[in-house]
Amino acid sequence: MTMKKISSFLLAGLMLVAASCQESEFTKRYADPAKISETTIEKQYTGIMYTNREYILPGYGNYFVTLRTTLNRYNQAVGWPFESGNYVPGSAGVQEVWYNYYNTLSQFRELEKVYASKSAEEQANKKIFMLTARVYLYDYTQRIVDLFGAIPFTEAGMVSANNGDYVQSSAKFDSPESIYTLMLDDLKSIATELNGTTLNAGYQKSFQTSDFVNKGSIDLWKRYTNSLRLRMLIRVSAAPDFKARATSEIGEILGNTTTFPIVENNDQNIQINVFDINTDINSKGFKDGIASGGDWFGNTASKKMIDHMNTNADPRLKIIFEPGQKANGVYAGIDPLATSALQTTMYQNGLVSIYNRYTLSNNQFFPGVIINAAQVNLIKAEYYLNNGNEALAKTAYETAIAQSVDFYNDILAVTNATGITDATIPDPATSAQVTAYIAKDAVNWTKATTPAAKLSLIATQKWLHFNIVQAYENWSEIRRLDMPTLQFQVDNANNQTTPPVRWNYPGNEVTYNPTNYAAVRENDKLTTRLFWDVK
Repeated sequence: MTMKKISSFLLAGLMLVAASCQESEFTKRYADPAKISETTIEKQYTGIMYTNREYILPGYGNYFVTLRTTLNRYNQAVGWPFESGNYVPGSAGVQEVWYNYYNTLSQFRELEKVYASKSAEEQANKKIFMLTARVYLYDYTQRIVDLFGAIPFTEAGMVSANNGDYVQSSAKFDSPESIYTLMLDDLKSIATELNGTTLNAGYQKSFQTSDFVNKGSIDLWKRYTNSLRLRMLIRVSAAPDFKARATSEIGEILGNTTTFPIVENNDQNIQINVFDINTDINSKGFKDGIASGGDWFGNTASKKMIDHMNTNADPRLKIIFEPGQKANGVYAGIDPLATSALQTTMYQNGLVSIYNRYTLSNNQFFPGVIINAAQVNLIKAEYYLNNGNEALAKTAYETAIAQSVDFYNDILAVTNATGITDATIPDPATSAQVTAYIAKDAVNWTKATTPAAKLSLIATQKWLHFNIVQAYENWSEIRRLDMPTLQFQVDNANNQTTPPVRWNYPGNEVTYNPTNYAAVRENDKLTTRLFWDVK
């Protein structure tokens, strides 16, 4: 399906789509989109979130078609038997991500259109929908920019606004630098505006019902906005044209969290929680998405990750992984440098650890993770380290570790995993285990006598915390920092001999947007680094 056809399909009904949440009234309010003749601000707002829900919640397509053979391998969050061609992202997975993003963007454009058609009074009363929709869209846009670089953005998704004129709606590619600048500028404005926002009492319930990310909490939207700013700013912090801005604005946010509140604890995590697995908001696709029941290597552990957790007595080990069926309780991962025959044999002999089915794949209540406290504190740790404040860096780093353990404990606590007869549910990590782990890591921090060595520790904790759960963030941070150091076999039988640093544009975009694609063709290589990937 081409991007143009997607837009046509959206006009036929997808733009009116909406979601179910835990309240029965929510399901009643948002009917079958095929039967809806007109939309509203509320319905369109929910449609944005609903459209990309399976790229936040662990959906089958995202994990099985896309992440299983791409980022989870490039991040060494999983182990797999090497074969030639592994370092070229599959076209099916790439185009699915691309299509979903532009479906979501088209939903947003339709929200803009509907909002513009309303009276000044209704616009004023419902401005919170537009402000928070932009935050949500920018979050997703950062992900896509970090995958591809330049993308159609400012002119994209305009078929409806242009009354179905596909030629007029053919969109130029905006540079990644210009998109980051636009988003950072607007997010700063939104952060300020949210501080002065008081929701009209008559619309509190409709906003709460429509918003299945933060359930209508303006406080959480403030924290989301500023935490997203931190994530974007740290991403561009080494880019020459953004370095001064990143340092200044991160300092401004962290220096005044009353004005610019951020996610500081797990109760404030930005995520889609699952309340009722019988609605569309569930994580039923996780099990087949990481192929927990087959030989697809979507849930098999990598040697580097398991070795690190074993060596350091990581309290998350038994929550995130389970030993192979014939491993006698020993946790082991697949060595990326071993021969394919040895890698396969190790797996077939039941020696390879897999991601814990109680915590992850069979847990239909697994949340859709967006930004969480551990991630924010690891950003803080890097910022403080780069600015010479090692004491604050260490505090943020250790806080992040404890929050990461609690985060996975909390997920384990809500599991509804059933039908697992060959393993037992793991015990949650104890506070004593966390204390011992942090104390051991404090020794490693002291032994790391240079900022680079300490940054390596921070980067490794990001990698462990993200694993397969936040795969896109993991890949971006590994590329940006080149940490932790990952070793791969060289694929001498393919032009792409090592993992890529970006994705190619999908073929249909090349075919159906040829004039605009011509402007970016020279950079459409798997080896073209993004502007923030400075070495």
